[in-house]
Amino acid sequence: MAKTVLILSGSPNPQSRLAGIISHLETTLAARGVDVDHLAAASLPAEDLIFGRFDSPAVQEANARVARADAVIVASPVYKASYTGLLKTFLDLLPQKGLEGKTVLPVMIGGTIAHLLAIEFALKPVLSALGARRFAGEVYALDTQVERKETPGGVIYELQDELRERLDAAAARLAGETADAAVRV
Repeated sequence: MAKTVLILSGSPNPQSRLAGIISHLETTLAARGVDVDHLAAASLPAEDLIFGRFDSPAVQEANARVARADAVIVASPVYKASYTGLLKTFLDLLPQKGLEGKTVLPVMIGGTIAHLLAIEFALKPVLSALGARRFAGEVYALDTQVERKETPGGVIYELQDELRERLDAAAARLAGETADAAVRV
């Protein structure tokens, strides 16, 4: 059975430093033979999110993509000591047990180490309320660990070695736990 990981981005900015982290995770997982799907909450119609339109075709398709995934990476920058409101509006539209049976990897990036616990006290409780029980750890990065560079060919990101190592280890755990879960089914 092919393993599929959905990367759910809660960033309102498609070229934020979080994009560099997501890109690294995509590349690392693909190299391990994992099928990677990427869903940016910002790509969904704003009115559907704000007005809680569960019946919106875009929301239904996004929820179907989450349902098809074996594992989900939930990635967000830290805003006001928590995950983004954009991510929250999408999570509110997932079915009550939308993450049940999935391995989940929370990933956040913030400006200070003081927000490290945003994963533990803000994001993970919501993910648990949606049925997540298996976490492949978590990764918190500082803005200073991801350098964003404008080049003539577009934006490139350089990750510090220590962050890259932690992301690689998390991707390995996620791929391994996803494979183990597929065998148990």
